[in-house]
Amino acid sequence: MGEFLMPSLGADMDAGTVVEWAVAPGDRVRRGDIVAAVETEKSVIDVECFEDGVVERLLVPVGTKVPVGAPLAVIATDRSGPTDAPSADQQAPAPHPRATPPVRQFAKRHGLDVADLPGSGHDGTVTRADVRAALEAPAPSPAPAPSPAPAPSSAPAPARLPITPYARRLAAERGTGAEALRPGPDGVVRARDVPDGPSASAPTPAREVVAPAEEPPPRATSDGMRAAIAARMNRSLREIPQYHVDAVIELGAALEGLRERNRRAAVTERIVPAALLLVAAARAARRVPALNGHWVDGAFAPSPTVDLGVVVSLREGGLLVPTIPAADELTLPEAMTALRDAVTRARAGRLRSSDAVDASITVTDLGETGGHAVHGRIFPPQVALVGFGAIVRRPWAEGDLLGVRPTVAATLTGDHRATDGVVGGRFLHVIDDVLHDPEEWS
Repeated sequence: MGEFLMPSLGADMDAGTVVEWAVAPGDRVRRGDIVAAVETEKSVIDVECFEDGVVERLLVPVGTKVPVGAPLAVIATDRSGPTDAPSADQQAPAPHPRATPPVRQFAKRHGLDVADLPGSGHDGTVTRADVRAALEAPAPSPAPAPSPAPAPSSAPAPARLPITPYARRLAAERGTGAEALRPGPDGVVRARDVPDGPSASAPTPAREVVAPAEEPPPRATSDGMRAAIAARMNRSLREIPQYHVDAVIELGAALEGLRERNRRAAVTERIVPAALLLVAAARAARRVPALNGHWVDGAFAPSPTVDLGVVVSLREGGLLVPTIPAADELTLPEAMTALRDAVTRARAGRLRSSDAVDASITVTDLGETGGHAVHGRIFPPQVALVGFGAIVRRPWAEGDLLGVRPTVAATLTGDHRATDGVVGGRFLHVIDDVLHDPEEWS
């Protein structure tokens, strides 16, 4: 039996408010299930469970603000065993295959649960190769189609439809009418049951749901988010002696390779240049570990993995920085999927607690509509931030020949307590090397 604690959903979070419970006493939960929604100064985050078990008690009422580390619920975990000893004819449940957090995240992105996969690693550990093998396995023959269910009634939802306060607030923010709300299996409308867009008499085409113009506004108030950003940046300026180095990187061959790859790919599998830049930054952080980690208790603590923070600009103003765990282990298509998912959840105001783990280094990319260069501020307790400006065509000399090539200005902001400019310069050189070596990212 164990306590489910208020997680730290960012280095600057001291407390959070429980705005919705997604479970009730007696519910069985598995690793990765959404247990609660917690509001921070920046957004509302869906908090995931990290163990299998049964919910015994909820300790915190909805609307209560509690500090990080405070008990939220009591969950009887499978490995803690039942209170009473099992009878002779009962068998203990087989343990679920184990996997590292990056492998669990990789499996989840592809709709797989490591608990359902055979493990080829030591003691049955599920590896990345096991996940790939499951993805490449032929799909089973489809079962006969069941008889069509009766069409749902077009009558409006009853006036006293059971709905949680947070789901009601979310429906109001999204302009979702009562006729579009359908309760979950427990008969209650929760946040996950509220459609992303406003209700309409006809179904909204899928392409419109994902279009940027249709993205709902962030859940957090602008004032609270701005105050949190300002506090973080004031701390950065106050505590960190920062230096900047920059380099202009030629991208002609890399972009041509990306275009050729996209010509052969389905529309949904095409890759944007931002994903390529993220892969290059993650690979560079692995090769230059002095910039990948945190400044803690007066010393640098290197991170064993490259957990890449990605700055996302919200349509209604403000920033969120979801994290892509173990980004240096991702292939280019995997990085594109991770980037798309993180940006979609951030702009929809539906981040998960796995998106809010402490990043070891952060990247900010101004994209096509941004300025030519960005010199960002480090997010403490990290010791570095990478910036990419817009991709622009510049005069470029190749030997004795002068031409015009697509380029990007890359910048590195470093913490002088941990490194000096020469390390930052080496980091940018590694980014350049990765971008000019298709074997690194293809």
